[in-house]
Amino acid sequence: MPVKVLVVDDSGFFRRRLVEIFEADPRLTVVGTANNGREAIDKVQSLSPDVVTMDYEMPVLDGIAAVANIMKLKPTPVLMFSSLTHEGAKVTLDALEAGAVDFMPKNFEDISRDSAVVKRALVERVLLVARTRFSGNRGPVAALAPREAPKPIVTDRGVIIPRVRKRVSLVAIGTSTGGPMALQAVLTKLPKDFAAPLVLVQHMPAAFTGAFAERLNNICQITVKEAQDGDRLQAGVALLAPGGKQMMIDPRNGGCVRILDGDERLNYKPSVDVTFGSASKCYPGKVLSVVMTGMGVDGREGARMLKNSGSRVWIQSEESCVIYGMPMAVEKANLADEIIDLDHIGERIAREVS
Repeated sequence: MPVKVLVVDDSGFFRRRLVEIFEADPRLTVVGTANNGREAIDKVQSLSPDVVTMDYEMPVLDGIAAVANIMKLKPTPVLMFSSLTHEGAKVTLDALEAGAVDFMPKNFEDISRDSAVVKRALVERVLLVARTRFSGNRGPVAALAPREAPKPIVTDRGVIIPRVRKRVSLVAIGTSTGGPMALQAVLTKLPKDFAAPLVLVQHMPAAFTGAFAERLNNICQITVKEAQDGDRLQAGVALLAPGGKQMMIDPRNGGCVRILDGDERLNYKPSVDVTFGSASKCYPGKVLSVVMTGMGVDGREGARMLKNSGSRVWIQSEESCVIYGMPMAVEKANLADEIIDLDHIGERIAREVS
């Protein structure tokens, strides 16, 4: 059966264009439209769509308030449309916190063109959001049960629980769809005196990463900032790769990051593979890496390089991911040392680094 879509936007042109694009694909069917947040809430309840596309700036009730109410009354996956501005980024992050699954830039010029690339990207994103593991305003589905603990070894000295502790010189985390809230869940559990530097790679447009770093810094005990070329790696400081650039680790001068334009052939800017790969060369055997929720395979080859250098690779569990794409790629390549539910990743990192 086709995925049922509700289109919400106060622009008549934008609504009509989205309906045309969605109805042209047999995998989608538009069950209704709405021009304000209040109407959107009513139609979600009456039409039971599989996914909602939502604008922010609307009369009567804005997109964020609409998302929050939908999550309370009838939780439904929401794809937000956002302007590529600093203010638009903050609004989008508010919407994700309210329960939206993902976002796309709202560009009237792109949507008005008869571009097959734009149409395909939009349709695929809607299908992806409709398939997400979803539990309303709690975001990703929570852990269903604790994972099996390491089996004890009985020796003549008693029972020993297997545990491998390695020095951690760097924590590296890569994520994409569902990542903003997942990173928030992890980083807010790290203490102020966290004893290692962190590098974060989140697939995001250039206009968004600064606002995202600011938000994380305001709610975390550790320091979080958008990385700039030459920033030093410091304990208790997380450097977020800027959108549209690549972040690499440079071991000189006590360790710093280099921010580069990178190769245009790479699908992602920033790329988890690029940052992980450089970390494997600078800190062989001393990186604790985590690949979390997101679509695609970015992070798999970087995880392979880290693993080959002797470092550890953790992945977020399927049950707690919004999209089990990037972690699944690492798991299928037999590169994951541990599979951990989102609720436990932060405290596990804190324990390993302490």
